[in-house]
Amino acid sequence: MAPMQVYYATQFVLPLPPGHRFPMGKYQLLRDRLAAEVPDVQLMQALPASDGELALAHTLAYIQGIADGTVDPVILREIGFPWSPAMAERARRSVGATIAACRVAFAEGLAANIAGGTHHAMADRGGGFCVFNDAAVATRLMQAEHGRRGRSLRVAIVDLDVHQGNGTARIFRDDPTVFTLSMHGQKNFPFRKESGDLDVDLPDGCGDDEYLEALDTALGDLERRFDPGLVIYLAGADPHEGDRLGRLKLTWDGLEARDRRVFDWAAQRGLPLAFAMAGGYGHRMEDTVQAQVNTFRVAAGYWRHWQNRRR
Repeated sequence: MAPMQVYYATQFVLPLPPGHRFPMGKYQLLRDRLAAEVPDVQLMQALPASDGELALAHTLAYIQGIADGTVDPVILREIGFPWSPAMAERARRSVGATIAACRVAFAEGLAANIAGGTHHAMADRGGGFCVFNDAAVATRLMQAEHGRRGRSLRVAIVDLDVHQGNGTARIFRDDPTVFTLSMHGQKNFPFRKESGDLDVDLPDGCGDDEYLEALDTALGDLERRFDPGLVIYLAGADPHEGDRLGRLKLTWDGLEARDRRVFDWAAQRGLPLAFAMAGGYGHRMEDTVQAQVNTFRVAAGYWRHWQNRRR
């Protein structure tokens, strides 16, 4: 069996000022640990998303502003990154990685982006360390590619980052072909939430049992209300109790159980699934990377299950 395809853009590193709170180094650490510890993974360099692909979810003026650095400084402050050519290229590659993972998922059941999950980006602006919305662009592109073959595609975006996917909810607000599920901290960023198809607000300090019960209920609700042909899963590490921005209290076991529920839900229904890492801001960067490595170990087991089913 060929390994599970995992896409990266770690060669593009944002030149952030000293003391910046975004843990840019986590992506290279994750890539290195996957290469060393998860044998069923094949790391692939992501290609950049084109202007046309980005325009499926973003305005042309915003795309151009990010490309050439003329984007409104107010928007840059909302994003939280200084503009640079590397910032613009990395943003395109992060979207390209989720696009590639979605395409591979249809053929192999499961594929991943070691970054992505940039769910705060809206059509005309970014925010919260998110430049372009990778899940939104990939969703629209997969639908377009299916449409060219005379087929429709319904997509479920299961967002388990600790912060609400406000950009994704806004982009798909009036689109019945996309279901947005977000489970997030009620009092956490963004402080002005957007209404998605299913929003689950969690209290500060929420632990394993309460979280997993809420997730079981949410997945059941999703199944009753929507019949997807693709799942995009945002597997944020930031619900972990060691995250400095998360405010929830999931243990390592709780995060693993969360991942198993999502992968199992998709596998039982034969649904292709592409996943992205989304947020993670541990007091120790190594804890964030450990949470992400654990997600990939769980995913590798389900990937093997998919391959065995196809034999």
